[in-house]
Amino acid sequence: MSLFLFDTRKFVLMSTIKNLFKKNRQWAEKVNKEDPTFFKSLSNQQSPKYLWIGCSDSRVPANELLGMQPGEVFVHRNIANQVIHTDLNCLSVIEFAVQVLNVKDIIVCGHYGCGGITAALDDKSHGLIDNWLHHIEDVYRFHKEAMDKLTDKVERVNLLCELNIIEQVANVCKTSTLQNAWRAKKNVTVHGLVYNLHDGILKDLNVSVCDTEH
Repeated sequence: MSLFLFDTRKFVLMSTIKNLFKKNRQWAEKVNKEDPTFFKSLSNQQSPKYLWIGCSDSRVPANELLGMQPGEVFVHRNIANQVIHTDLNCLSVIEFAVQVLNVKDIIVCGHYGCGGITAALDDKSHGLIDNWLHHIEDVYRFHKEAMDKLTDKVERVNLLCELNIIEQVANVCKTSTLQNAWRAKKNVTVHGLVYNLHDGILKDLNVSVCDTEH
């Protein structure tokens, strides 16, 4: 029996991304023209200075909004930029970034108007993602008094976006990776930022944490 049993519909779907290959080639040619050594240097080793933990939202691309090139930022993204202590994917990224790549700065960045934050506030069922949103609901519960003072929907979402970022900064700091790194006197700082989709500007929430005990 042949191992190559394909649904013909897959070939139709494949044709819909042909334009991506064209754009990729155009981009590669442009980069190579501007810097003929770029891809050779990039392929030898990655040495980013930053780990970016951000939202999966397609409107928040880490490299572009930081004005940086491929290879300068190590990136992990998920819905609503969560750092959950049972998420081995995220924990492994942090471990690799700190222990292997030796990044000096970890950035947790959310964005105003986040869909995950909005969904966590609307008291509706959204399917499988509800399990993920429970962690954001916990953040709301921790800050219920401050949240309930606001009646405007946009303001409530944006405040919870900020509170969630602050909570995730704390979660990064509590990981065994960061605790071990600080114990070993590694110079690593965790920052909390929020991105404004309306003007493209990053806001520092002034919750940066570095080792203060060792």
